[in-house]
Amino acid sequence: MCSGSTRLWHPFANMAEVKDDLFTVDRAEGVWVHDRAGRPYLDATAGLWYCNVGHGRAEIVDAVTAQLRRLDSYPVFNDFTNEPAEQLARRLSELAPMADAKIFLTSGGGDSVDTAAKLARRYWARRGMPGRTHILSRRHSYHGTHGFGTSIAGIDTNREGYGALLAETTRVAHDDADDLRAAIDRLGAENVAAFFCEPVIGAGGVRPPRPGYLEAVAKICAEHEILLVADSVIGGFGRLGGWFGVERWQWEPDMILFAKGVTSGYLPLGGVAVAGRVAEVFWAGRGDRFPHGPTYAGHPTVAAAALANLDLMAQEKLLARADALETPLYQALLRVRDHPAVAEVRGGVGVLAAVELKAEVLAANPDAVPRVHRAARERGVIVRPLGASLAVSPPLTVTPEEIDLIGSALAEALIAVLG
Repeated sequence: MCSGSTRLWHPFANMAEVKDDLFTVDRAEGVWVHDRAGRPYLDATAGLWYCNVGHGRAEIVDAVTAQLRRLDSYPVFNDFTNEPAEQLARRLSELAPMADAKIFLTSGGGDSVDTAAKLARRYWARRGMPGRTHILSRRHSYHGTHGFGTSIAGIDTNREGYGALLAETTRVAHDDADDLRAAIDRLGAENVAAFFCEPVIGAGGVRPPRPGYLEAVAKICAEHEILLVADSVIGGFGRLGGWFGVERWQWEPDMILFAKGVTSGYLPLGGVAVAGRVAEVFWAGRGDRFPHGPTYAGHPTVAAAALANLDLMAQEKLLARADALETPLYQALLRVRDHPAVAEVRGGVGVLAAVELKAEVLAANPDAVPRVHRAARERGVIVRPLGASLAVSPPLTVTPEEIDLIGSALAEALIAVLG
């Protein structure tokens, strides 16, 4: 029987620790959230990396309300459709950096990962190569918590304790293209379906790619005809500057996963942008049925939220703003790089950055990261604890003064906890 003040089982939480010590967010506006006592906190994480246009945008609320009054919900299975879903697919297809993109809508990032993995395997089966089922990913990577996402996860703690996972998966070094090539040579390209790759690793500690890495893995995948899947669930819609989080590099993925920032988190939505050359197997000639899809794919009210969010991003030029913010945010965190507990500060590629603590510090103080997280919150700034690191990813509407506050609060929290 559950004990404590809550009956809500919180994701990624040790409920024995948090059940009687909950932090209630009561309301939000702009880059600020407020607790029940009315105290403000700078949301330096944009929720879970998603609130790119900031909280409380009336334009999205109004679009959702209007759509609920017209058509609240209806599926898009088989030949059913609705206008908001059609409009959103057209718009995303036009924005996608791939020719003749087709858009498969889902309920979130985890759905999108499973969709792309199944689509990759079925693509090769449709082409007469059913043995191409192996999926490659990178160490430190995060691809959600669904079946395929858990199996290809590069964060070991997210894979452990669940018994047997999908066997046909392999993780390679996150920053070494030669390791990818070696894995393909060892497995045989004729057995490999796809390589999943975050442009900037997010939940695995905010790890930007080395110069030339993404271009190198794209070339390797092309040489071996392996589908290249960019997981831009975190990186899309301004977080890395472009609409789909891949545009700043010279590569063209076969599929791009998206979620989070497509609605700025106002309603749950994800999807897969599929290059026309891949989709053609299913769309041309006699085609092929793809027996997969979440109940709420193409949900009209969620699509209306996304369309309003995209309008705001375009009207307020938030992609250009993201480009201008990435260096100041990185510099704000660099002020702590000389702290004796800090191993590394990572950032400068997109509006996200992280501070990693030294292994010996964590060995002596296993709870150092959550304690620094709590100390920063006590100073009015919410950061994200990620393993050995503390990450920030504020809304794209954040001001220079608010960025400075993020850096100051994190510096003060480190001193308060670790001296």
